[in-house]
Amino acid sequence: MAMKIRLARGGSKKRPFYSIVAADSRMPRDGRFIEKLGTYNPLLAKDSEERVKMNIERVQYWLGEGAQPSDRVSRFLEAAGVLEKKERNNPNKATPGKKAQERAEEKAAKAAEASAAPAEEAAAEESAE
Repeated sequence: MAMKIRLARGGSKKRPFYSIVAADSRMPRDGRFIEKLGTYNPLLAKDSEERVKMNIERVQYWLGEGAQPSDRVSRFLEAAGVLEKKERNNPNKATPGKKAQERAEEKAAKAAEASAAPAEEAAAEESAE
């Protein structure tokens, strides 16, 4: 049986509340699970101790049995010190494209010329006097 440690959503509309559960991977997200391992309340402040609560002993037991944590649960476990941090794919989506980089370089070159031009004029005026 392929086991997962994942989040099961509860709470009302626009007010999410999650249970951290050990479940068969073939079962629905909010469906049948084997054991409830903790809770996660995303509405609380990030530094609140009530935000993520887990029974670490049971989580370690299920990890020992071969259960695979979901991405979000693995982040919780990394923060708790149960799992070591793993390298994640972080694509450079925020970097501008080629044309935008070219425009930025042109703008920087014009700004450099503009700042150099007044300095040259001032130096020419001083030498003329």
